[in-house]
Amino acid sequence: MKVDMDMQPVVSSDLHSVGYAEGVLRIRFNSGGTYRYTGVPERVFRGLIAAQSHGRFFYANIKGCYPYSKIG
Repeated sequence: MKVDMDMQPVVSSDLHSVGYAEGVLRIRFNSGGTYRYTGVPERVFRGLIAAQSHGRFFYANIKGCYPYSKIG
């Protein structure tokens, strides 16, 4: 299932931009890779956007917690 979403740029040394729609979180990294994480609650996305350090929040609350695939 393809989910269209707007990507929001974030200020981070690791993350370039993030998007969220219908339980799917998309993260584009400064290194160039884009990943799709599924089953992510909206509260986790809101936490990522509100975090003082987006990268730290990602590594503590998303990476290794949700199924993912590289999409670009």
